[in-house]
Amino acid sequence: MIRRIAFQGEPGAYSHQACHDARPEMEAVPCRTFEDVIDAVRSGTADLAMLPVENSTYGRVADIHQLLPDSGLHIVDEAFVRVHINLLAVPGARLDEITHAMSHTVLLGQCRDFLRAHGIHRVTGADTAGSARHVAQTGDRTLAALAGDLAAEIYGLDVLARHIEDHDKNTTRFLLMARKPDWSRRGDLGTMTTFVFQVRNIPAALYKAMGGFATNGVNMTKLESYMVDGSFTATQFYADIEGHPEDPNVRLALEELDYFTTKMEILGVYPADRRRH
Repeated sequence: MIRRIAFQGEPGAYSHQACHDARPEMEAVPCRTFEDVIDAVRSGTADLAMLPVENSTYGRVADIHQLLPDSGLHIVDEAFVRVHINLLAVPGARLDEITHAMSHTVLLGQCRDFLRAHGIHRVTGADTAGSARHVAQTGDRTLAALAGDLAAEIYGLDVLARHIEDHDKNTTRFLLMARKPDWSRRGDLGTMTTFVFQVRNIPAALYKAMGGFATNGVNMTKLESYMVDGSFTATQFYADIEGHPEDPNVRLALEELDYFTTKMEILGVYPADRRRH
């Protein structure tokens, strides 16, 4: 039986590309929203979820950090996908004919220099692959889409300009999530642990909670905060650290963290992707 991996967006989206790169043996299943992706895995319609969490140029993906703790899913892998942005148009169109380019607002913001240099106006679309599909359906030679190679292939569009992103290291990090956790694998380049926590309402609680990672030599690669339950005082933190919870130094750091928190939940333990380094 072919296993399935769910992603948000139209066929040809960068999340689709991530599925193709990270799990080429699996059938990629498009979903309308991130919630639909999570539901597909929870219901058994798909085996894995491919969810973007952050982009090196744009920052974190909105809403994802709120969805992960309540998803009921567990992180089992990470994937870093180099985001190459192309200008796609209907067959036969020329670059000097393009007056408008459509894409997700994130991609439009990542190609400002190219669009400005060619006098191309930005048009916000629902997503990257959906914009490519729209360009193909309209047949408008003055309208282009910003998307990847896979979208050009799926919708039969020409690539008028390749790799037009402003930053040459533009990369998106994805998390692969499953119904059951798997702490058994350790990566050749290290292991990552992701967790969320809320600190106790005492002075310097966050400072004290973080102290255990410093004193035990645990490298924290990410720490972000966001509000929960509509409260300005209930702050939840999302963290990535290098190491496995069974490592002595990580175990001691997490024990110290537990003392200063009201809630702590490990979302996943998984091999570090080779492109992380």
